[in-house]
Amino acid sequence: MDEKNEELVDAQIVEEDSRMYGHAEGEPGGEVADEPALVLGDDDPHDTELHEKILSEECAWKGKILDVHRLEVELPNGHRSARDIVRHPGAAAVVALTESGKIIVVRQYRTAIDRVTVEIPAGKLDPGEDPLDCAKRELHEETGFRAGRIRFLTSIVTSCGFCDEIIHIYLATKLEFDAPNPDDDEFVNVDLVPLHELIDAVLDGKIEDAKTVVGALACDSIAHRLGGTEL
Repeated sequence: MDEKNEELVDAQIVEEDSRMYGHAEGEPGGEVADEPALVLGDDDPHDTELHEKILSEECAWKGKILDVHRLEVELPNGHRSARDIVRHPGAAAVVALTESGKIIVVRQYRTAIDRVTVEIPAGKLDPGEDPLDCAKRELHEETGFRAGRIRFLTSIVTSCGFCDEIIHIYLATKLEFDAPNPDDDEFVNVDLVPLHELIDAVLDGKIEDAKTVVGALACDSIAHRLGGTEL
């Protein structure tokens, strides 16, 4: 390839990068002024080109806490395909922080991965239940603690490739101990772990539960942003 053609190719690459990543030629840092760096899903007009059209849906299997549905969809290119989707009622989870800076975690055996996990308290939503009410209920049932103050942290979609489960995560403070009241089929041990130890375990890959990873990191991030102010 001669120098002229190489220059043309380089120019095309720069132009494509500008369109894809929002770079503007001649601007410091390569960022477009007054334009957001992050565009959320479905907020970009081009996202409409990615949508699949659901043609049919039927329940292939119905379980105790989730169902599996088979969907036929039309792809953006007009072709058809099948999707197996897990339908879940959703859940709420709680990062419960004591006045001494410890996080309340539960230890429980998870059959799916055949081992005991360390997690923040959580549970699935009852039909029509407010996630906040669910968070308060699960915290008390699993750990025996009630929250004098509870605030929304974030929500996560646990595995959007095949499941519609959304977990709403809350931060609970001003805790008072009452007595745990777990379900008949629920067996847990309760620990109080310093926040910095939980964060270290998350960053070392020793805590794998998604809601616990996100909840712990969110709590730590807020604590740093507040700079010592009470959470």
